[in-house]
Amino acid sequence: MRAREGLAVLWLGLVACDAPTVLELRGVDTNAAPTAATRSRSIAVWDGDLDGCVPGTPARLKAAVPPGSGASVNGPFPESFVDAQGTLYFATNLFDGGATLWRSNGRESGTVAVKQFPAASVGVPALQRLVAVGRKVFFQLDQPATGQELWVSDGTEAGTRMVADLTPGPGDTRFAFFAAQHGQLTFLRQVFVSAGPPRLELWRTDGTPQGTTRLRDFGSTARLGYTGLWLGDQFLFFLSTPGQGTRLWRTDGTERGTIPIRRLDAEVVAITDSLQRDDLAVFLFQDGPNTEVWKTDGTALGTMRLEAFGKDLGLLGVLGSTVYLASVDGATTQLKLQSLSLAGGDKTTITTLPNPYAEEEGGYPYVQHSAVSGRVMYFTVAIASPGPAPRAVTLWVTDGTARGTTQLAENLSLGDEYASPLFPLGSGTALFVASTRDTGLEPWLSLGSRMLTQGPLADIRPGPATSLADGFTRVGDRVYFRAADDTGSMQPWFVPCLPR
Repeated sequence: MRAREGLAVLWLGLVACDAPTVLELRGVDTNAAPTAATRSRSIAVWDGDLDGCVPGTPARLKAAVPPGSGASVNGPFPESFVDAQGTLYFATNLFDGGATLWRSNGRESGTVAVKQFPAASVGVPALQRLVAVGRKVFFQLDQPATGQELWVSDGTEAGTRMVADLTPGPGDTRFAFFAAQHGQLTFLRQVFVSAGPPRLELWRTDGTPQGTTRLRDFGSTARLGYTGLWLGDQFLFFLSTPGQGTRLWRTDGTERGTIPIRRLDAEVVAITDSLQRDDLAVFLFQDGPNTEVWKTDGTALGTMRLEAFGKDLGLLGVLGSTVYLASVDGATTQLKLQSLSLAGGDKTTITTLPNPYAEEEGGYPYVQHSAVSGRVMYFTVAIASPGPAPRAVTLWVTDGTARGTTQLAENLSLGDEYASPLFPLGSGTALFVASTRDTGLEPWLSLGSRMLTQGPLADIRPGPATSLADGFTRVGDRVYFRAADDTGSMQPWFVPCLPR
């Protein structure tokens, strides 16, 4: 299996304003076990309804991965798609440590290798975690002489360079969160010392060595939460310190503008879930036997507890002035959907979903993905099994009412390494991945009803084999993704986004 390295904190790639915000929770050590209702999950939120679209016929952008490299969830494949003011950037990584940074204007002839890095004995992927800042793109690169360090590119080979060797020599610099703020990159890093726990620091860079400066040293006792939040120009993060409790912090990318907003708890608690929409964020944490639901607008007065539940639960999304949550009923082993007013109170049970495997060993339900699109919310529900793979996975949609909660499809991925992705297109539409009797798992479209959720957009990998489509990212009037196709490799593909 391919070793794909990661930090013990969540990476949240910053995406363009016309793309949905995706909070990815899969495969991450969050320092707190996911709840039964939210195991292996991501949340995607479309920030508006005016940009809704219906996808056209998928097409391959370019054969960027050598043909015959294989089709596997472990790679090699195109990854880290980002939008730098209308220009697509992505990375490809090979098993030998070789890596390439790509730039594309959306045409095959305009999809070019910006810089190629030769095979080397480094971690795989060597090139990862792209984030756009204006027309530039920053990324993390592992090279034998310098270890993992921060690089920047202006889209040319000559303009692709290491920002600074923050950990001199072959030692790695451990990055946590990256955020684009005011034309610069703000990031948190963990500085490992010869003895004792690592020190946590906040930095800022304009892409030059002289413009790379440390803003704040939080010391070696601060524990960074697994998630970060972007509200306008503010980046929010959670710090826990023994004796001082858990606080929500914000930064605008300056030393003066880096301040604690509010103490959330007197103890060290783990943030277990979060989502954001426009200028509002909602998050959860465990306080003894209770799960507390909080909201924040990035200010002290706007950061408040909404409710506490005496059980584990997870967030589904926000529709209007209501936040929706999911939990497992311990008596029936069924998934319960509940709502809560963003003003606080008005806790209501919406509906309970059926579970035909409730009496079988390990047969509890959990949410894999959820996505808000316009005035509805899509989500996928898996039923666990004694093994690593789920025994059933279904797609649902809800408008926040029992009558408006409907199962749309049952033929989603049952793999233990590949969960069918879910991507909102706005105006109540969404892309997901499912199969038919004659095709493997391929991209499908739903318009929000069972009748209008029928068949794949294309058989990208012909026959019963699956294309493993994933990594959906919108750039302008296209949705880009990776998929296995007739080249025998995972390649970059796109779906034209047609106005409704």
